[in-house]
Order: sequence, then structure tokens, then C-alpha cells
Amino acid sequence: MRFLLVEDNSDLALSVQKRLSLDGHGVDWAASLADAEDHLAAASYDLILLDIMLPDGDGRDFLASHRRAQRDTPVIVMTARSAVSDRVALLDTGADDYVTKPFDFEELEARVRAVLRRRSGVSQTRMTFADLTFDPLGATVSFAHETRELRSRELRLFEVLISAPDRIFSKGQLCDRLFSASEAVTDNAIEVYVGRLRKKLEGSGARIETVRGVGYRLTAA
Repeated sequence: MRFLLVEDNSDLALSVQKRLSLDGHGVDWAASLADAEDHLAAASYDLILLDIMLPDGDGRDFLASHRRAQRDTPVIVMTARSAVSDRVALLDTGADDYVTKPFDFEELEARVRAVLRRRSGVSQTRMTFADLTFDPLGATVSFAHETRELRSRELRLFEVLISAPDRIFSKGQLCDRLFSASEAVTDNAIEVYVGRLRKKLEGSGARIETVRGVGYRLTAA
């Protein structure tokens, strides 16, 4: 998944980027609201992590404008305000969730997973396709009484593919979902992760099909 982090504290931003990248997410960083708007004009995001106090304005105004423009990208607000009234106001403004600074990274990761599950309409943690069961929290696929672990980028790639079986994703679309804008990525990187994931699916009723000149899709074998 590709996230936009709007945070002016460079040390915190770097820490969040590193932590979420370990989970296989691509995280673009905007240090101001103006930077955030530039990123949103250039790319699509699965989630926005939004600070409140920014050098060129208030994140709450950005959030309200985001919703008025009918943008439905999920937003998790990172705030130092702990009063119940402040948290309620954030949710009423359009935040999908919030985390109070200073926060534990495990809590942030859990809130990210929860928001993304709600966003996709998936209330359960496991998904099924063909004869396999996918557990994104456990980072595993299971079939024929066998369980195989997925590494971070394999996991995120499979999340994208299983979210829309039989839909063709181009290499560019997959790069956008798996990597941040600051990462130097070639089409060959996607081929490598597709190859690794195919090996993990060997023996199951699911396969990743190459649609020549177009991209890849998950289909039943």
C-alpha cells in the first residue's frame, strides 16, 4: 500500500517511514500542507497520516477541505491533543481514526490495519480465494494443510492482487502501491516480487497470470 505522511517533525517522519516500510508499505513524506497537496495532485494514496500543527496551517482545515472535495482517502490523525472533545471533533470533521502523540508504533500499525480493513469492507482478518486462505495479520497463505509465510513486499503485493481477483494491474500501478516516490524502482523489481510470490502459491488453486504487455492478475488455476 502507498501512504502519504504529513508531518513537519523530520525525526518522527523518518521513524514512521522506516517502520511502515518494514511492513512493505511505500510512504511519501510531506513536511507541510502545500507539499501534501502537491503529492495528492501527483499520485493516489491508500491512506493519509496527518499531523495537526503544521508550519503553513492547521491539519484540521486540511482534513475538512479534503472531505468537502469528496476525497474519500482514509485519514488517521496524529495529534498531541488528548481531550475527549478534541478527539470527537476530529472524527466529526472526517478523520477515520486518530493516534495520540507520543504513540507506540505497534498501536499505529494496528490502527492502520484496522482502517484499511474497514476501507475495503472486510471485517474479518482472513480472506479466501480458490482453495487458499490469506491471513494478512499473520502474513501467511494456507492451502492443502500447508502454511507459507509471506515477506513484507510479497504480502503487500498479494494484498493488492487478492483485493480484486481477475483485475489486471499494470507494473506501474503495482509500483505505485508498493513503493514510495523517493524509492528508485524499476519494472524489474515488480517482476522479482511476482516471481517470489508465485513460488509461495505453487500447489494452490490460485496463480498469478501475466497478461503480456498489460500486467498481472490473480486468477484461479
